[in-house]
Formats: sequence, structure tokens, C-alpha cells
Amino acid sequence: MVQALDETERARRREDALAVVADPPADDLTAVALTWVDTSGITRTKAVPFNRLIDAAEWGVGMSPVFDAFLLDDSIVSGEYAGGPSGDLRLHPVLDRLVPLAAMPGWAWAPAERFTQEGAPHPIDARWLLGREAGLLAAEGLRVLAAFEVEWAVSKGDGEDFSPACNGPAYGMTRIGELSDYLRDVLLALEASGVAVVQIHPEYAAGQLELSVACDDPLSAADTLVLVRTVIRAVSFRHGLAASFSPKVTADAVGNGGHVHLSLWREEAPGKRVNLMAGGDGPFGMTRRGESFAAGILEHLPALLALGAPAVASYLRLVPSHWAGAFACWGLENREAALRFVQGPAGFRAVSSNLEVKCFDGAANPYLALAALLAAGRAGLESGGVLPEPLNDVDPALLDADERAARGIRPLPSSLEEAVAAFEKDPLMRASFGDAFVDTVAVVRRGEAALFEGSTPEEIAAATRWRH
Repeated sequence: MVQALDETERARRREDALAVVADPPADDLTAVALTWVDTSGITRTKAVPFNRLIDAAEWGVGMSPVFDAFLLDDSIVSGEYAGGPSGDLRLHPVLDRLVPLAAMPGWAWAPAERFTQEGAPHPIDARWLLGREAGLLAAEGLRVLAAFEVEWAVSKGDGEDFSPACNGPAYGMTRIGELSDYLRDVLLALEASGVAVVQIHPEYAAGQLELSVACDDPLSAADTLVLVRTVIRAVSFRHGLAASFSPKVTADAVGNGGHVHLSLWREEAPGKRVNLMAGGDGPFGMTRRGESFAAGILEHLPALLALGAPAVASYLRLVPSHWAGAFACWGLENREAALRFVQGPAGFRAVSSNLEVKCFDGAANPYLALAALLAAGRAGLESGGVLPEPLNDVDPALLDADERAARGIRPLPSSLEEAVAAFEKDPLMRASFGDAFVDTVAVVRRGEAALFEGSTPEEIAAATRWRH
């Protein structure tokens, strides 16, 4: 949980920075990139020379609050709580996540937290909101483990168009042969940055790849996603390639998902946890609390899309029968359900059982996406939510509308405007995150919808392609 910056906390941060500077994590560090992710899901940065890290840790780096109101094309909208020229914030590095970037010699990276000039956490800071949600669960003896799948498409050259950097078949070994040096360097750079990659493989679309990382606490999982994407971009540039994490790279191909895996654990003793998604008498072995956590997420999915599928391009990807999870339903290993329950192999399910949210994509701010998922899961716990009957063996798009209605299966919003409307109507969002957050998200989402009003899918994909 982020602490307010009183005199004691500033002194602690200064001591931490002194230790880093005295024993740097790599030789010849020149600068540290401090990153935050804006409301539109774009990673923004300010950087400091390494020899200024102590001052940055203690007193922060000045930045405008206006970034909360940036659209993906860098235009700015104005709302009641964000978008004006006035005010200032302080950007402080999270030093326990500082790592050297092997693909960017001389550079290190650290996520940053935003504070007011008086030292209070900025109420729209995504990392702070996520930490607060995790803290509320921790107060109940609960912990979430989470991880993002990382899908990206690789293009030859640095032009605005997309030209697949590999031509082999979907999931084909040919693609690894075509890009073996590049993929080796991605893995080596991630390893050097402390990222535990568990698998990497070619994906379905032309030039598309995917890697998975080990699960971690929610803040660390979101930090890791930002770091992984930073490393992939840097390695791509060094190979003369360009990487796109956009939900729709080209209008005629499947897009990049940002699937979220999460499981709920009960802290029984220091160092001893029990996975509440397994070992119970609920559906497929869930405990009753695990089921309620999942039920809360399923109930609030329409509103959550405003954070997990936050771009106009997201709704070019979120279509039925494309494994994108276009219907609010759940099932065991059903890749067309928005909420897939993953058991894993027999004998390992006490560890591996988890939920996969399939309707989120690469445009999401990972901190906001996870914060909202935790809030929805916590609401399910508080209400004792119960899951409806699972949809295990069929694509929901193949059922007629009457059967879907009878089984409680709803289509998710099919446009950003619909998602924003659901977001604003859901009282959980405002109760969990406050008026400033809800109003700012809504004004930014409507700003993007207006930006692309009348645009063709091809124009939307082209304008979004290199932004995330």
C-alpha cells in the first residue's frame, strides 16, 4: 500500500535510493526511465540521470495532471477533474522494481507513483488504486495471484504500415526459425531484467507471437507487463523490427488479447497459502469463496470492459467466434467464454486452478484492469455470489438468442460507447474508485469514440497500431 510522503517516508525513500546508487544493479547506468500508464493504456515516461535518482526518490519529478486526460493520439480532452493546464504532481520511482534494461544499454527502468505536491497519493493514480484494492483483500486474509498473457505482432521496418516479420503458419515452428535470433534476444533481455518467462510461441495471426510470465501479486503483475512490453519494443527496434500490442493490428486479422489470469488465495499462516479456486465443493472444485469471487467478476464484466477493452479498436477484436470472449458467460476451458476456468493438469490443480479473463486486450492499463477485477471479485465475496450454470462444450454464438437468454448468457458491449454506459451505470465503479476516477475515464473514452466517429475499421486499426 502506498504511504503518504511525510518526513519519515521521504527519509526512507532517500535511504533506499542511496543504497541503489552505492551498489547499482549494473555498470555504467546513465539514466532511469520512470513510467506510468495513462487512462488510454499508453505507457508514458519521464527520465532522470542516474546520479539524480536520490533526489527523484525523495522529492519526485514534476509532471502535469493533464496526462489523465490524454487520448491515444495525444490530443487532450477536458473533464471536471482532469484536462486543464493548472496543477502539478510529483512522480516518484518504485525502487524495489528498478532494473537495468539489457536491450537499452545504460538505461534502467522503474515504475512510478504519482503524488500531489502535499505528499498524498494522486486519487487517479492507477498503481495506487490497484494497491488499495489488493490491500482491502489482504485485510480479509486474502491474496490474489495474477499474470497477463502478452500478445504482440512483429512488423518488418519502421513504416506506418504493417508487414509481418514472419510468414510461417499459425503456431508453426517455421516462425521460430524465421525469428530465432530475435526471440532469443527477447528471452535473454527479459531474463536479465528479472522476468520469469514460462512459455513463448507463435500465435494465430500473421507475425503474431505470445509469451506468458509467472504469476505474482497484482502490483507486481502489472509492473511486469509494462516491463515486458518495454523490453520487447526495445529488442524489436534493435533488430530493425516494430512491435504492436494493439487490439487490432490490421482490420482483417485477429487482434492482440491481453488475457488476465488470476486466482484467489487464503493466507493461513506466514508463508502458507491455500488456493480457493481448488479443493472445494463448488463448481469444478472451486471453494465457495472462490466461486463468489468469480461470480463478482462475471456480474460486472460489461462495466469492466471500459477498463479492460478501452479502445475503439478493442471492439473490432471483441467479436464472436474469435476466441475473444464476446459473451458474458463462463465455462471450464471454454475459450469462447469471457471468463474461462482453467484447472490445469490432475495432481497440480491446488496450484494451477485459476480464472482467465479473455475479453481484455492490449490497450488496457494493466493497473486499472486489475484494480477493477479485484473490486468486482471483492463485491462477489461480500454478496456471496453464485455462478450460473457453466457453458463448457459450445460456442455461445452458436446458440440462438432465446437459448442464450434462458441460460443467462449476455452479449458483452459491442462498442466503446456501450461499455462506457455500462461503466457509468455500475454503482460498484463509483463506490470503489470515486467520482474523479469514473468521470475521467468516461470523458476519455467518449473522447476516443468521438475521435474515430465515421472512421472505417481500416482507419481505426491504422491509427491505433503503434500506440500501445
